Amino acid sequence: MRVNKIAATSVVILGLLVASRPVHAQQKGQWVPGGYGLNAGVTPDPGFTYANLALNYSASQLNDSNGNRILQNVTGTLSFWVDENIFYYVPKYKFLGGYFAPFVAVNLANGSLVAALVGTNLSGNGGGEGLADTFVEPVQLGWHLKRADVSAGYAFVAPTGRFTAGASDNVGSGYWGNHITSGTTFYITKNKGTSANLFTDWEIHGKKSGTNLTPGQAFTMEWGLGQVLPLKKDFSRLLQLGLIGYDQWQVSSNGGTIPVGPIAVPAGRIPYYSVHAIGLQSNFILPAKGLTLFFKYEDEYRAKARPEGRTIVFGGTFTLRIPKPPPPKQ
Repeated sequence: MRVNKIAATSVVILGLLVASRPVHAQQKGQWVPGGYGLNAGVTPDPGFTYANLALNYSASQLNDSNGNRILQNVTGTLSFWVDENIFYYVPKYKFLGGYFAPFVAVNLANGSLVAALVGTNLSGNGGGEGLADTFVEPVQLGWHLKRADVSAGYAFVAPTGRFTAGASDNVGSGYWGNHITSGTTFYITKNKGTSANLFTDWEIHGKKSGTNLTPGQAFTMEWGLGQVLPLKKDFSRLLQLGLIGYDQWQVSSNGGTIPVGPIAVPAGRIPYYSVHAIGLQSNFILPAKGLTLFFKYEDEYRAKARPEGRTIVFGGTFTLRIPKPPPPKQ
């Protein structure tokens, strides 16, 4: 059985404050984990697909570069929402044996960073709302194999969100990004009801507007183990349940400097960040109608040089198939 792709792309909403010894301002990457999980390698059927995804992240714990909670001088809560509007078009013709599946994600964000760092002069980008950065994947190919669905592509992030260096109401990242993505769904059983899934994103960044800072590269994995359960004998209604998670690492040092009070600190001295989460996903699927509704909850159990919190994602996808599939045989 086929399950429509639960597609999600994400944008940076704000630079987070992290601390080691001493405390410095950290710079996150552009990919916000939590968008993928089950069906990570499945390309939508030929036609137009619209996906709406709401992502909420919240954290009240800030960790140092060793993964230990910072208790002194840190209070408050970090929270933001992203509403992603994702538009696919998949032609019915194959290219290199696969389907061409470009897409664009237009994102709206509402974020806030409420933190009191006593004795420091640090500030983060957050608290704004409106149009965020735009994720565009102009090149993506998806292959339907006998026991797997696989995709690979190139994407870029355009800094369309409002950004002014040092402002407290930024919505965007303030820099361009290049992303190399892949997705794999391996069907463990012949009827494709049980699957193992993996999505990856490698991001390379440009210089941040109004600064001489170039954020370090980052690598993200999002994974899932899922099982489809028929809610009706004719498989017209399906429930998919699974264990999911994500892992993200900074993999290269920042370039340039970051102002900390009256001095400029070499950005390369800032500790690398990482985060790891595990959680659950549920999908309600109507295959004949091309409709999927989903909900995900992921709790971060380990984080270094960044906040440690939880991610909630919910939404749906709808595919207008072109050409329309033939009616089921009676």
